[in-house]
Amino acid sequence: MDPATSRPAVVIDNGTGYSKLGFAGNVEPCFIVPTVVAVNDSFVNQYRASTKSSNWLAQHSAGVMADLDFLIGDEALSRSRSSSTYNLSYPVKHGQVENWDAMERFWQQCIFNYLRCNPEDHYFLLTESPLTPPKSREYTGEIMFETFNVPGLYIAVQPVLALAAGYTTSKCEMTGVVVDVGDGATHVVPVADGYVIGSSIKSIPISGKDVTLFIQQLMRERGEHVPPEDSLEVAHKVKETYCYTCSDIVKEFNKHDKAPSKYVKQWRGTKPKTGAPYSCDIGYERFLGPEVFFNPEIYSTDFTTPLPDVIDKCIQSAPIDTRRALYKNIVLSGGSTMFKDFHRRLQRDLKKIVDARVLASEVRLGGEIKAQPVEVNVVSHPIQRFAVWFGGSVLASTPEFFKACHTKAEYQEYGASICRTNAVFKEYHDDGAQAFAPPNNIVAKLEHLKDYYDLTAQ
Repeated sequence: MDPATSRPAVVIDNGTGYSKLGFAGNVEPCFIVPTVVAVNDSFVNQYRASTKSSNWLAQHSAGVMADLDFLIGDEALSRSRSSSTYNLSYPVKHGQVENWDAMERFWQQCIFNYLRCNPEDHYFLLTESPLTPPKSREYTGEIMFETFNVPGLYIAVQPVLALAAGYTTSKCEMTGVVVDVGDGATHVVPVADGYVIGSSIKSIPISGKDVTLFIQQLMRERGEHVPPEDSLEVAHKVKETYCYTCSDIVKEFNKHDKAPSKYVKQWRGTKPKTGAPYSCDIGYERFLGPEVFFNPEIYSTDFTTPLPDVIDKCIQSAPIDTRRALYKNIVLSGGSTMFKDFHRRLQRDLKKIVDARVLASEVRLGGEIKAQPVEVNVVSHPIQRFAVWFGGSVLASTPEFFKACHTKAEYQEYGASICRTNAVFKEYHDDGAQAFAPPNNIVAKLEHLKDYYDLTAQ
């Protein structure tokens, strides 16, 4: 028996904005860190200069220091502000890894400095965007097996894990649409029996970062006295603290105009350079920020299709026998779906689109045939902020996980091409028992979490 299977697997969900790190069996990730690497350019430049000379010792010393002197996450961000010699690198953009050297350094710090574990003693579950090319999986496999010498690796598609995150009971639902709104990418992905319907995936160019930029733009245009170097951070905090989804944008404008003292909030901060205090008003941007998902034309003229329409087109392009099940289980994932009443607004707008289509079909048939109504249900749960990581934690806690992983021996025999495909867990055991029911300790912890997460308040 492989001794690594007796230890909990390491689960790492690398997102564009933040990465979630932890061990299988936990309800929450141990660490949530920004996906950013700060590299000391002075050593990098010194190494480049030394390679032109014939001094081998100078080359070796500069190269080693260039490899070792880097930081990740919040430490990288703070160091880049205080020192001009550190340059920031964002290895993941729009859900795809673009800088593999930086990504390898990021994983190195995650494993050794944050999780503080020996990668040779744990199986690993990593996540990927639904549009990731197979070549990227090979790169991931090479780094994990060659650099970190992991005994086993499973690369999971994020929407499948987000569906798994909805397991608050023993009920197994592996058919549904995952609406994953992250910091750098928004995907609408239909999943049928655990398999992604690749031809129906929709991706839209509006994400959490765009909400932040829109709030920053609104505050700048209104003339709020926010220091320029601090404006993006203030907009980000305003988004997470004060923003909510309204049911009618015109009514919301009227409510703010009639009772500004009730709805306008005050933001107070200190200028980073001088330390002087400043304050600004938080008004319309409280509801206009999340509104970019439902009326994107207020933010961009390049993309004007509302999110409910994108979800409807996604389901309509899926196989006809799966559509009712997909409408019935629309699962939210990602921090930018945590706005107050976001799921209610999404369900209402989508229900209008579906009901209008059903009514039009009845009219077209002359009212002779009564169409069966379509149930539309948008699922919101307490941990959708890190739903993908939690789904990975659940799946990596089951005995089937270790059987589905690619092992070091398989990699050595067949090469990195084995990572191009990953087996989808069977929906049921051979004896008919459900395979995806989470362990009892996870269910108990999840019930506890409901007291701490209130989805009706931001």
